Amino acid sequence: MEKRYLSLLSKDYPNIEACVCEIINLNAIKCLPKGTEYFFSDLHGEYEGFSHLLRSASGVIKTKIEDLFGDIILPDERNQLAELIYYPEKVLLELELSKEMLDNWRKITIYRLVQVCKKCSSKYTRSKVRKKMPAEYSYILDELLHADKDINKEVYYQSIIQSIADLGNADSFIIAICNLIQELCVDRLHIIGDIYDRGPRPDFIMNELSLFHEIDIQWGNHDISWMGAACGNRALIANVIRMAIHYNTIDLIEDGYGISLRSLATFAGEVYKNDACEIFTPVVWDENEYAPVSLSLAAKMHKAITIIQFKLEGQLIEKHPEYNMSDRSLLNYIDYNEGSISIDGQSYALEDCQFPSIDPQNPLALTEEEEALMKVFERSFEHSKALHKHIHYLYSHGSIYKCYNNNLLYHGCIPMTEEGEFAKVLLDGIEYEGKGLMDRLNKLANTAYFSPNNAQCKSASVDFMWYLWCGCNSPLFGKSKLSCFEQYFISDPRAKVETFNPYFHLCQTEEVCKKILNEFGLDVSTAHIVNGHVPVKMKEGESPIKANGKLFIIDGGISKPYQPKTGIAGYTLIYNSRTLNLAEHHTYDTKNDSAHYKRTPTVSIIEIMKPRVTVGNTDIGKELTQQVEDLKELIVAYRKGFLKETFKNKIN
Repeated sequence: MEKRYLSLLSKDYPNIEACVCEIINLNAIKCLPKGTEYFFSDLHGEYEGFSHLLRSASGVIKTKIEDLFGDIILPDERNQLAELIYYPEKVLLELELSKEMLDNWRKITIYRLVQVCKKCSSKYTRSKVRKKMPAEYSYILDELLHADKDINKEVYYQSIIQSIADLGNADSFIIAICNLIQELCVDRLHIIGDIYDRGPRPDFIMNELSLFHEIDIQWGNHDISWMGAACGNRALIANVIRMAIHYNTIDLIEDGYGISLRSLATFAGEVYKNDACEIFTPVVWDENEYAPVSLSLAAKMHKAITIIQFKLEGQLIEKHPEYNMSDRSLLNYIDYNEGSISIDGQSYALEDCQFPSIDPQNPLALTEEEEALMKVFERSFEHSKALHKHIHYLYSHGSIYKCYNNNLLYHGCIPMTEEGEFAKVLLDGIEYEGKGLMDRLNKLANTAYFSPNNAQCKSASVDFMWYLWCGCNSPLFGKSKLSCFEQYFISDPRAKVETFNPYFHLCQTEEVCKKILNEFGLDVSTAHIVNGHVPVKMKEGESPIKANGKLFIIDGGISKPYQPKTGIAGYTLIYNSRTLNLAEHHTYDTKNDSAHYKRTPTVSIIEIMKPRVTVGNTDIGKELTQQVEDLKELIVAYRKGFLKETFKNKIN
């Protein structure tokens, strides 16, 4: 096995000289500063806001401009430079200068952009930077970034810039270098769950994420809902459609994924033609551009799919008594004559008592029309290429948790008991807890999508995706219940209370965080936990930094529906070679302010790395160290004659 591996390795390194050169290169790379990691959570479809964060590197680009030019150029010019880097095409289009002034502005701007680019690229190898460059300008950019202070090179440097301006390529070059700066600032992207739901275009976010080479995703419960829908889980198919109508994001379903809702509109218009469905009127944060539906019809569609969802969920609960969720099959607890429901021994009046599609004697049964409708949706979700492209990407780049560079990343929680122990969860007759539970759930989620259709375990795994969405012991959800029914039909706030898993108050102590980190085999002295799921209410004095700096909860409300509660638009955690930083997002509203730099996040240092973190101290560094050891083994094999060296262009 070892000889076979070394033989394969020899194809890339055919002789001792090649091995030695690569070992020198790898050891040098290990001494470089580590790349900058960005942690985002709970994007919830807010494409414009997220795109702005990527373009501005969550405020890091503005910080670098201030470091370089804070004492040299005026604030307005620094702001214009930041705006140019974020949105080069827009700024260039809106420039209003005379030809002479414009030519001068271009030359000065190119010079300044080169300085910013140098600062952003300083921690990377020349080859890594070159790979990120646009091909048409790679040679020129490489020369400009590595020109030294020699007087002859200064003349050469100025000549390149002058030629770019004289040949009419300045704008194209400016756009290219601005995009390069954006790319260089974000080396690794971590998405801590909930890309989907509430916001208008999570599909655009998925397209953006697919452009990144270094990225990982920790699934959130809203992602799992879409993943389960793509697997064919009927209750989750209904759920994602319901959410889209509820938040008026029908464009996502119809334009984004090519799934027509016409059959639902026809069905709802007929069944609820005499029902205004007022409590189902969608929440409008964003207007649909491609699939506009009147609010009155949308309300009927909303109610129709919601009732179907509750029926399908009840069927799952009856099919799987091991979920221990019989109390959540709420259609069974309605008194259809009195217009009330009994929940946890308490009777509540219903706000809406019109249920034309429910048979009180068999409330969970779909009508013939509802069954036909769900078959249409099943086929549509199964055959949507755009949807499966994104879901496959979620699977290939995602998991329930990830350990990376001695940090533990997950969306929701590690289920725990009030006593501070890991909760034991029974799955297929075996108890799992802590890391073992997370690993088992990760396998179940993958089985739901990748197992052959005839596999016996696939059906159970597909069903279980719904439990991962809203089950009390799901680490992605972490609450006693999802009060969806109560939010629609009951006005009494007592019925809507969702009790969080004990994790959410226990994790605020350093001792519990260290217990969790130790469970995942991390160095507790320097490790951190990063998760989201629960919005941090800054305006109520909450901080995203918990447990003496061991835990960061970075869901601050990038989703518009949360911002009135949080008073902020979320956070980015930024981990570079010198510091751990927290970027506080500002609300993103292009309608009221066209200057994007004004919405640049505010970056604060929260931890200083001593000593500076190099590539050698990272997970990539460990891989490079192993590669060096393998190459040393290959050299031994060459020297002992186990493998023969080969040389290209050998002169006879």
